[in-house]
Amino acid sequence: MTVLPDDGLSLAAEFPDATREQWQSLVAGVLRKTGRDVTGPAAEEALATTLQDGLTTRPLYTAEDTPGDSGYPGFAPFTRAGRPEGGAVAGWDVRQRHTRPDPARTNEAVLADLENGATSLWLGVGASGVPVSGLATALDGVLLDLAPVALDAGDEFAPAARELLKLYDERGVAHDQARGTLGADPVAQLARTGRETAGATEEAAGLAALCHREYPGLRAICVDALPYHEAGASDAQELGCALATGVGWLRDLTAAGLSVEAACGQLEFRYAATADQFLTIAKLRAARRLWARVAEVCGAPAAGAQRQHAVTSSVMMTRRDPWVNMLRTTVAALAAGLGGADAVTVLPFDHTLGLPDDFSRRIARNTSTILLEESHLGRVIDPAGGSWYVERLTDDLAHAAWAWFQEIERAGGQRAALRDGLIGERISATWRERSEKLARRREPITGVSEFPQLAQAPVERDPAPEPPGGGLPVVRRDEAYEALRARSDAHLAATGTRPRVFLAALGPAAAHTARATFAASLFQAGGIEPVHDPVSVDADTAAEALTRSGATVACLCSSDALYTERAAPVAAALKSAGALRVFLAGRPGEHRDTYLEAGVDEFVVAGGDAVAVLTSVLDRMGVA
Repeated sequence: MTVLPDDGLSLAAEFPDATREQWQSLVAGVLRKTGRDVTGPAAEEALATTLQDGLTTRPLYTAEDTPGDSGYPGFAPFTRAGRPEGGAVAGWDVRQRHTRPDPARTNEAVLADLENGATSLWLGVGASGVPVSGLATALDGVLLDLAPVALDAGDEFAPAARELLKLYDERGVAHDQARGTLGADPVAQLARTGRETAGATEEAAGLAALCHREYPGLRAICVDALPYHEAGASDAQELGCALATGVGWLRDLTAAGLSVEAACGQLEFRYAATADQFLTIAKLRAARRLWARVAEVCGAPAAGAQRQHAVTSSVMMTRRDPWVNMLRTTVAALAAGLGGADAVTVLPFDHTLGLPDDFSRRIARNTSTILLEESHLGRVIDPAGGSWYVERLTDDLAHAAWAWFQEIERAGGQRAALRDGLIGERISATWRERSEKLARRREPITGVSEFPQLAQAPVERDPAPEPPGGGLPVVRRDEAYEALRARSDAHLAATGTRPRVFLAALGPAAAHTARATFAASLFQAGGIEPVHDPVSVDADTAAEALTRSGATVACLCSSDALYTERAAPVAAALKSAGALRVFLAGRPGEHRDTYLEAGVDEFVVAGGDAVAVLTSVLDRMGVA
């Protein structure tokens, strides 16, 4: 470390030290202007944001908020990195996902990826991709001593692993040159399907023993936390489930004869990376710290460096306006890399629509290439380390995950908690809470619940293999809005037009534009096309304008001041003209009863239940 000489220059010498109390006083003054009379710590708490798992992000962090020393990269508790050099040598492993069932076409895609930036392969095998018998064709021309392979074969992990090991021998790959993971994960299969395959744990343990003896660069077991994330789990729940699964594998592998150190060396952990960059960074850092604690308790602290594979979240991906997914996956990949993931998979932007095409796979692999080669993110070890905010968030998340892990252990471990329904029930409750925020657009989805594009042509792809079912559900952030849009699409196909809403703009543009924009975005989120006259309407012109629009519902849009003058007569005119439902954009205040008596049926406001409103409108319109 370079120590700069003391040149006697202190840039802040003439400024008095600011205190937290002074800052709170300034915040209180601003809040007072908005009608919130709070002072002291209460003023600071008013700006705090509540996250899942009972976590809170505060508006201000200082050195006093740091939980303690997070150590050095490559040393216990491994919070900062699993290796001393972090990713500073070559960055993270760019691992491309392939699930196309046709081995020949998969081979074309695999070779294209490896020639253009991907550094390893994540292959779906069996029901989730190429058949086991087609693995040789899919990997034809691949230099297996240079390109690590990670298998994802579900129930067929044992035959898939044997086929891959046979390929290594046939192609002259030395055992110490084989790298990757065989992907054995019966626990994840239990989570996804609700069933257990007899003897699967013993087969996985046998593969782990084989890899330990003969293939030092291969790991047999994947601790896959994606089934929990994809069911709607919070970050702490995802970490706790992964931790409980990992501890279960330590029990199984040591019972099969491996040492704790050898057992740890056979595990690779897979996590989801989301567009919430700081939570993703904190999650990966917390995961390493938690696993280091497990290894320490098991008597093998030096073996506690967790190997991580981060995958951009499928839950955050949207089917409508899928191009926005490029932005989401870019932020998620950045967070995964900065959080210290050893391997990062960027799912193509069309992942939720079916099998990706050449263009979407190119964009996916180039996302990591740009972050690594042009932005040089891999050259810095744990850049978030030392941030008072990130260090506190990492610590809080680790404690929440540890508490959930302990609850799972008290229930008998991960398998028992899955069988008994504890995990499913808890994750379901978490997803219900999040669904409420999504429905109220407190968690906005660009291109879906905000700024939707009704005229955009759908993106079509070849169908992907059906994922296994029967266990934990698979959720999407956009699912409630997707159901509404599907109803609109069916109506368009049957009638030639989408359901419409007439936006009755009152007064000049300066008065109605803001709420007309809000209302248009709201109704479009449900596939309802907004229609409005180029000029504002009044009681005399409202009926004719409604008829001209072809709509059967209407929404008044203007300022509070103009509502008091014009809303009631215009609402009455619209009802007289046959409007099935009349909305008013904004809060009615003291005039609520007047508006209701005049014909306004409902008020749409920011934070209201958009899904409920849109569902009722489509029902009233008779949209099947």
